[in-house]
Amino acid sequence: MNDHGYVVCAFNRTTSKVDRFLENEAKGTNIVGAHSIEELCSKLKRPRRIMVMVKAGQPVDDLIDDLLPHLEEGDIVIDGGNSHYPDTQRRYEDLKGKGILYLGTGVSGGEEGARYGPSIMPGGNKDAWPHVKDIFQAISAKAPDGSPCCEWVGEGGAGHFVKMVHNGIEYGDMQLICEAYQLMRDVYKMSDDQMGSVFDRWNNGVLDSFLIEITRDILKFKDTDGSPLVEKIRDTAGQKGTGKWTAIEALNGGIPVTLIGEAVFARCLSALKSERVRASKMLHGPTEAPKVAVTQQKVDDLEQALYASKIISYAQGFMMMREASKTYNWNLQFGSIALMWRGGCIIRSSFLGKIKDAFDVNPDIESLLFADFFKQATATAQSGWRNAVLDCVATGIPCPAMSTALSFYDGYRCARLPANLLQAQRDYFGAHTYELEDKPGNWVHTNWTGHGGEISSSTYNA
Repeated sequence: MNDHGYVVCAFNRTTSKVDRFLENEAKGTNIVGAHSIEELCSKLKRPRRIMVMVKAGQPVDDLIDDLLPHLEEGDIVIDGGNSHYPDTQRRYEDLKGKGILYLGTGVSGGEEGARYGPSIMPGGNKDAWPHVKDIFQAISAKAPDGSPCCEWVGEGGAGHFVKMVHNGIEYGDMQLICEAYQLMRDVYKMSDDQMGSVFDRWNNGVLDSFLIEITRDILKFKDTDGSPLVEKIRDTAGQKGTGKWTAIEALNGGIPVTLIGEAVFARCLSALKSERVRASKMLHGPTEAPKVAVTQQKVDDLEQALYASKIISYAQGFMMMREASKTYNWNLQFGSIALMWRGGCIIRSSFLGKIKDAFDVNPDIESLLFADFFKQATATAQSGWRNAVLDCVATGIPCPAMSTALSFYDGYRCARLPANLLQAQRDYFGAHTYELEDKPGNWVHTNWTGHGGEISSSTYNA
């Protein structure tokens, strides 16, 4: 913000950090400091614009409570952390009643984005947007065409909902890349330098993206002894919760966001390190696993598998946002959201422009998979996609995200799934009723054994 001509007042509850910041990073700038919330609020012009960057949950509520005595009607509080969108919705409603304009603003870009331009996803009280629009759009990353990666998302918790889905897609992308890495390392027996070269080539093709780019750099990075640093890192993954929130929200809404769910579970499985070590000595994999030699075709197949699975992940994420937009009357602009993700953020990718194009052609499209570009891309990738998953299955390499993406694709294109049998089973043991193909909407129960009755269970959603 300082770099773009805005005067900023910085405050941290550990006031020594404020002094250290002013003496180092902020030295020679127009940034000023405050040693109390009262001093912070006294230095801001009206309407005050206060951006909060703290841990999600109770710390946000506590800080808002500390700010309120020093605020006036029309002042703006912006939560730029990874808050859960229902909390943002609650705070928006509560502060609205007090005359304070609240914005729940998703920010993505990590350390580099924070300094040189992130993707910014603002939502909440729209009356606040004109007061922060110029600032946010100035400091945000810019898409290749120069457009700011920041636009108004929607009322209430919309901004943080979109950021939550963004992070869920990020989980999926990272897991897919890790599965490709394990296949290349453990089955194709490629060195880290060889894999780094593959990711470098992929980054100049259809997989061009931030995560592919940094994976290339990680694989080529050497420790002080000259060996690849990545191979020394313990294989237990952490998480902050946003991927889990996405999966839970998908389950609550009945949206089959399968890839993100598998990515979250993969991290949970990685945490069972000691159990996995014991299992590796006790549980057997394929007894006659084929010896798979790496060829250019194998690498090309894997590229297509990664690409098609990535498309599925984004398609599922946009399905989820579409349902939320209907449920909460947010009127999300999906093309604009894709544009916001084209620069600065962790999931920035070259094909986000194609997502925007799809929604420009048809804003009400049911699924990205119905758009001509993605329909053709998945069709073209299908052979390599299946071959890569087959290699994983045949050699005992886990590929939960890649395989669930393929299963979703096959299920989505299946006009008749076996759920008819499932419904019969439910009716048999629980009298839950079912519909007949020629009479949809007419729920009936069958006395399957001759020993039951005609009484059926009432319908409910749990």
